[in-house]
Amino acid sequence: MKYYCLGIKGSGMATLACLLHDLGNTVLGYDDVREWKFTEKGLDERNIPIFYDGNHELDQDTIVTYSRAFSEDHRELKRVRELGLKMKPYNEIIGELTSQFKTVSISGTHGKTTTSSMISHVLDHTFGCNYFIGDGRGHANLDNELFVIESDEFNRHFLAYHPTISVITNIELEHTECYQDIEDIIATFQKFVQNTKDFVVACGDNVNVRKIHFDKKVIFYGFEDSNDFVIKNLEINRNGSKFDVYHQHEYFDTFEIPLVGKHMVLNALACIIVCSYLKVDVEKIKELLKGFHNAERRFAEKVIGNIVTIDDYAHHPTEIKVTLEAARLKYPDKTLIAVFKPNTYSRTEAFTKEFAEALQLADKVYMTEIDSNREKQEDYPNVNSKMVLDKIPNGELIDESSMEKLLAYQNAVVCFMSCASISHLKDNYETLLEKDTK
Repeated sequence: MKYYCLGIKGSGMATLACLLHDLGNTVLGYDDVREWKFTEKGLDERNIPIFYDGNHELDQDTIVTYSRAFSEDHRELKRVRELGLKMKPYNEIIGELTSQFKTVSISGTHGKTTTSSMISHVLDHTFGCNYFIGDGRGHANLDNELFVIESDEFNRHFLAYHPTISVITNIELEHTECYQDIEDIIATFQKFVQNTKDFVVACGDNVNVRKIHFDKKVIFYGFEDSNDFVIKNLEINRNGSKFDVYHQHEYFDTFEIPLVGKHMVLNALACIIVCSYLKVDVEKIKELLKGFHNAERRFAEKVIGNIVTIDDYAHHPTEIKVTLEAARLKYPDKTLIAVFKPNTYSRTEAFTKEFAEALQLADKVYMTEIDSNREKQEDYPNVNSKMVLDKIPNGELIDESSMEKLLAYQNAVVCFMSCASISHLKDNYETLLEKDTK
């Protein structure tokens, strides 16, 4: 079959394109953004063509798939409709894929990508598995029985999926542009759970997860003793985390991961539980987790002289908080600088106070103006980055033309955080830094 992926550089669409290609389909794509994005790596490896205008021809038997983040009046969406091509939302196509395999769906407001990466890493190096990771990585083979998929709650996408096993890392208010309130989100996760065939692995430390009425087997995990699997004796240093796991109050085993922070340990425990129930040898799980490398743009570090830059996908106050806490824990003797690019006006408006509180964990805060590709600024005339900065005594605006501001800091760790494209700012700063250190 032939597929045309609109918005192919988006993390979800890029991953789907890779999977469709691996399963023997012809795939091509369209995107508005011409600059290279990290999500293109898999597309480039598969020689999937990307177009940036509407001048190319499309065969009549081509299926067009698109994200609901794509506006209905987009010129390319209009063009393919005028051509009479078959249209299919991308989450529906993913749903069809999940029904073909024994699917492990990883959901939650935070930690989906890392947890999905850990589980797919262990399973791919043992039984072999297909995987769909939200940083643009995807792989599929019809011979594999297992399919690990990061399952996004945005626009209720994951309700089209058919998981055998589900994971819920946490539930918080998020995507305020498509959810009314936290109760609306909890109700949606409730429906997701009901679609699960076998059992659910859920973080019992999260109060909103506990509000779900599970109609099937659920395995709770976390730090609190009320869970089925409990983390104890946690040791964290700049090289990683070591912890004991107890199951039903009995010692299970000790694990090490090369990642820093309680949130990373929780992600690892979800992986341990899923892989153990799938009959992966515990010693193999320990070995593979110890050598795990995190996903793209998840606390990605680079050292230039006495400066450490960190690129992270953090875009929600909770994610910013744990990223900055991890940076402070790993580099306690360095000045901590936060560079944050907000994404969507609705999220900035809903979490103005929370963003300010989280960012103030840094010694100095820089913010860009809001970047939103699915909302119009005229619909939020009074929403801007200044709303957050006004609540931060040490905060100021920054943009591509003023990256020299960051050169004032020595012996610092600079965290670039956003779900929007912020790599060009980081790259510009690193280029200036390398020139300055010569």
